[in-house]
Amino acid sequence: MQNSGYVLALDQGTTSSRAIVFGADLGIRGLSQREFAQHYPASGWVEHDPDDIWRTTVETARQAVAASGLSAADMIAVGITNQRETCLLWDRRTSKPIHRAIVWQDRRTADLCRRLKHEGHEPMVTARTGLLLDPYFSATKIAWLLDRVDGARALAEAGHLAFGTVDSFLIWQLTGGRVHATDATNASRTLIYDIARGDWDADLLKLFGIPRAILPEVRDCNASYGSSDPSILGASLPILGVAGDQQAATIGQACFAPGMVKCTYGTGCFAVLNTGAEPVASRNRLITTIAYQLDGRRTYALEGSIFIAGAAVQWLRDGLKIIASAPESGALAAAADAQQDVYLVPAFVGLGAPYWQPDARGAMFGLTRATGPREVARAALESVCYQTRDLLEAMRADRAACDRPVLRVDGGMVASDWTMQRLADILDQLVERPVVQETTALGAAWLAGHRAGAWPDADGFAHLWKLDRAFAPALPAVERERKYAGWKRAVKAVLQTAGA
Repeated sequence: MQNSGYVLALDQGTTSSRAIVFGADLGIRGLSQREFAQHYPASGWVEHDPDDIWRTTVETARQAVAASGLSAADMIAVGITNQRETCLLWDRRTSKPIHRAIVWQDRRTADLCRRLKHEGHEPMVTARTGLLLDPYFSATKIAWLLDRVDGARALAEAGHLAFGTVDSFLIWQLTGGRVHATDATNASRTLIYDIARGDWDADLLKLFGIPRAILPEVRDCNASYGSSDPSILGASLPILGVAGDQQAATIGQACFAPGMVKCTYGTGCFAVLNTGAEPVASRNRLITTIAYQLDGRRTYALEGSIFIAGAAVQWLRDGLKIIASAPESGALAAAADAQQDVYLVPAFVGLGAPYWQPDARGAMFGLTRATGPREVARAALESVCYQTRDLLEAMRADRAACDRPVLRVDGGMVASDWTMQRLADILDQLVERPVVQETTALGAAWLAGHRAGAWPDADGFAHLWKLDRAFAPALPAVERERKYAGWKRAVKAVLQTAGA
């Protein structure tokens, strides 16, 4: 392992683009982040401008390299990780998208999903993809674009359109249109990829009306994805690692052994349980997915997806304006009245696992005349803890091997000591926060750095993982169960309002 093995990791997320330069010792040498606009053209719709995605990716990449004191020529490779399920269509001849990107949070295709469920298609979809018929995934978004954008289907059938999740779009742009590819983890989130055979599924393509010609080639996470055009980053750099954000975080947390679990708290929250070489079918409406695919070998996972986690803190800041910055939420929650039981069910874009109710909407319970910003802030942070417990309870019901006493956490919200302590209290489980909290970008960096031959193998990488702080549960069991029972009642009320 060489200390000079610098890798540029591009982490294109839902609300911002980040770029980080890592050394082979896992140290961060340079970092840059830029937020970009969210577009809400209708209720439940969420879109991104592809130009914003590309512009902020390039800007942060250049800035991170500059901040490192190095040059692009010093980088041995690029790794990419990205918001998953968000989809784009672009014209191969011009590289121009034909519409804004439809974001994973978008619910515009809920009616189509309901119709397909009613027609009895979900068992076949789940058997092949490990997923559920939900607007969250890419296929119905692709169908919407092909059917609603003027001329899109004709262009697709003529071979002029390319589909991609954000990783594919970035690879295409970085390589000047020379490479149209994705990795197995991103492909596994599209609702049209057979995760056992490792190929696009002809029956599912027919079901959703998607021409195979628009699809990217699927490669290993640690494959070569071409090289960047030298005019973009200042040097031609090989792209040697790609993984969807939650899978990249699983790698970055060194969750290589079956039974290990990590939770990432970004815009949403995503719990991923490594289940090993064989897929485990969930009986509790979790997702069966590909954790990573290295050198042709697939490792599977059970995943639970919460749509609103850090976004609830953004709502406190931007919607209610009761905090000026996200870090203030923990201090505000710590000062809340302990005698008030206020529950926020943040179903702003529906409820994810294990409920999967796209029509649910947010609600708050237990308000009194004495309720104020402190109690609302506490309810927002606690909602993330309760939702995490929902996921882990479902995982335990599916697979006893996830009963490990430790949960590894990462993402923006884990910087709050108050939130992590409350998480440990609600879960009755040890919560471990790593020294390197940029685990999503780190996972992409390891894929690329190891492929380049300068970073250690999985075992060596796992030994480099270091603990920052462990949070042990301290809440009495009676109080913990009382609070969780109140959460379950609040969720039940929201589901009943949504007609579930």
